[in-house]
Amino acid sequence: MARKFYLSNRDRKLGGVCGGLAEYFNIDVTIIRIIWAIAILCYGCGFLLYLLFWLIVPREDKAL
Repeated sequence: MARKFYLSNRDRKLGGVCGGLAEYFNIDVTIIRIIWAIAILCYGCGFLLYLLFWLIVPREDKAL
């Protein structure tokens, strides 16, 4: 079965992007959030990428 990337409804702080990535890669959401914070602080492109994901990636079904 193919996996799909969705914004998380269950594990979200802001938009659900980190929670969705953690579910997709089956790792702890804290690791994703730390990596994302480093990308924002060191490279600056992390913030724009987060916004892009938030706008483009669909939200998971509420029934799940």
